[in-house]
Amino acid sequence: MKFLLFLSAVSLAAFSHAQEVKRDVPYVLGGHARQVLDIHAPAKAEKLPVVFWIHGGGWQTGDKSSVQEKPRLFKERGCVFVSTNYRLLPEVAMADIIGDVAAALGWVRANIARHGGDPERIIVGGHSAGAQLAALVCTDDRHLKAEGVSFSALKGCIPVDGDTYDVPAIIETAETRRRVHGQPQAQFGHREKFGHTAEKHRDFSAVTHIAAGKSIPPFLILHVANHPDVSAQAFRLGAVLKAASVPVKVFGAKDTDHSKLNADLGIEGDAATGEVLAFLDQVLGR
Repeated sequence: MKFLLFLSAVSLAAFSHAQEVKRDVPYVLGGHARQVLDIHAPAKAEKLPVVFWIHGGGWQTGDKSSVQEKPRLFKERGCVFVSTNYRLLPEVAMADIIGDVAAALGWVRANIARHGGDPERIIVGGHSAGAQLAALVCTDDRHLKAEGVSFSALKGCIPVDGDTYDVPAIIETAETRRRVHGQPQAQFGHREKFGHTAEKHRDFSAVTHIAAGKSIPPFLILHVANHPDVSAQAFRLGAVLKAASVPVKVFGAKDTDHSKLNADLGIEGDAATGEVLAFLDQVLGR
């Protein structure tokens, strides 16, 4: 009996080791403490699709460890899951944050094969601020080209409940709402975060860069159904993608909120999770 228990313990230890997460992997040599990512891979992974995840937090907070059920969800569907950090406002500017995300994707493209992933099958996703970053790097190809990554390696994009796919629109919406209600304007709102100038606001908007013939990957845009700002932004992004003949589905999740929509991805019976899994099968040809 003791021998069987010993074998069970050894087997469990071996399984745990096989499932071990590789944490705080630098994607910039000698870089900032936040220029690191985590890799979650199934045991004996080999040439599996890669889900690259970008956390939210208003570009000012957040961490790659805030992934809830996603690593398990995607590993069970035969994917390597990568969650990245990036530098934050106000220490750096928005352009630096976008550059970090692109650099992390560049590292994944060059190195993920050594961790069981397929560098030619990458799905990019993110929540909130991460949704804006995901949508932007999947539409404005300048950022990934600078890191040696072609859109041909991207098989899909899943932005979750972002409100800044069209930055000028959300600035006008938020500032008008405050003005007509006699409220003070935000001291560090979207206008300030995205760089004060109209040119920068347009340049950091995914909708600005969408055009036919760019090999933009298919999109699944998730949003909270009863929130006016994220719904408007989701439909705006979806309409521009559709006009450019990019495959897109916009899904509004009911009976949820901004945080819960993200946290519930991976929970059995969750409607948004079902949409993600169907999208995954579709873009991977399963």
